[in-house]
Amino acid sequence: MVSDPAEIAETVARGSYGRLLAFIAARTGDVAAAEDALSDAFAAALATWPAHGVPDNPRAWLLTVARRKLIDIGRRGRTSVEAAAHLRLLAQECAAEAPIAVPDDRLALMFVCAHPAIDLAVRAPLMLQTVLGLDAATIASAFLTAPAAMGQRLVRAKTRIKLAAIPFRLPEGADLPERLGAVLDAIYAAFGAGWTDPNGTDVRRRDLAGEAIWLGRLLVSLLPEEPEALGLLALMLYAEARRAARRTADGEYVPLDEQDVSTWDAGLIRQAEALLVRASRKGVVGRFQLEAAIQSAHGVRRQTGRTDWAAIVGLYDALEALTGSPVVAINRAVAVAQTAGTGAALVLLDQFADDPRLSDYQPYWAARAGLLARTGAIEPARAAYRRAIGMEADPAVRRFLQRRLSALP
Repeated sequence: MVSDPAEIAETVARGSYGRLLAFIAARTGDVAAAEDALSDAFAAALATWPAHGVPDNPRAWLLTVARRKLIDIGRRGRTSVEAAAHLRLLAQECAAEAPIAVPDDRLALMFVCAHPAIDLAVRAPLMLQTVLGLDAATIASAFLTAPAAMGQRLVRAKTRIKLAAIPFRLPEGADLPERLGAVLDAIYAAFGAGWTDPNGTDVRRRDLAGEAIWLGRLLVSLLPEEPEALGLLALMLYAEARRAARRTADGEYVPLDEQDVSTWDAGLIRQAEALLVRASRKGVVGRFQLEAAIQSAHGVRRQTGRTDWAAIVGLYDALEALTGSPVVAINRAVAVAQTAGTGAALVLLDQFADDPRLSDYQPYWAARAGLLARTGAIEPARAAYRRAIGMEADPAVRRFLQRRLSALP
């Protein structure tokens, strides 16, 4: 249990970030200003709470400080008609006592970020930053993009939301499916950032995975007949079910094929299976359903003791045809090694040897190293392992790769 006041302040503040940002931005229409105000509120909390104690209603305290910051901004811009209207709104908000329960507008904010006025490539990254508080460098890594370029795109997108006066509400009718894909991508990217949990003990990142699952459940409640929403939630639950098996008791990394299936969460797996069955009845197959089906095929090992690699390769075939993703192609090659042999898998990986998107992508080099080692190409395997180790941020995974490197003849 956290006892240090500064740690309590940071945990409470960060746990409230997405909800507070969505609440303020929905009432001002200015995401960037809301971020600045919240940044000041968090700084004030970290300076004040350790000395004076955490308030009874931390979220309301943060909201009050953020509102005062926004009022200061409005006063400085009082010659503008827009700023005057902005100031009146905030003054009305502050005249009332801070609400005990801040409405959760995060899903509405996500659909704002997916508006057609926002560039398609930046919609999901924008959601990750505004709703879940990820920094540009983390987001850039998830989308295989340079941090500086990602930062510039995010700034432009926030300006676009303000200038276009995009309404902060859930879309209806035909507008909703049009924006859904970006929302699904953002939720899954957030889950991936949290599920990775580099040190195995990062509570903040683990909370991020939980937030993503919560948003996935909320989306399914909003769109109970949408197969890809069902597929995404199933995919996240399959992965979350294996969290405890991914590390040993002393924190060492355990790859999927070496995990103890008895430690997988059977309850989460049953939920995932039910969701995937519901999705399959809709007659429309999409990316997240296919990825969830791959995880379901891995789960067969719980009953049979063997992984159904033929089924997994077939599902990856469909997924690669649908997405054209090099990441999918890498995973498919690893599965092909189990059915058609290591040589066939290396031929597939060689097709991406010059792909700039993968030059700094650790899983590509780790997969290549493992396959080369199986063929007896020891020196190329060493080089690939060293490259993968240099790119890996997770100390436990680094140690795992170093052990594989050390085991080479």
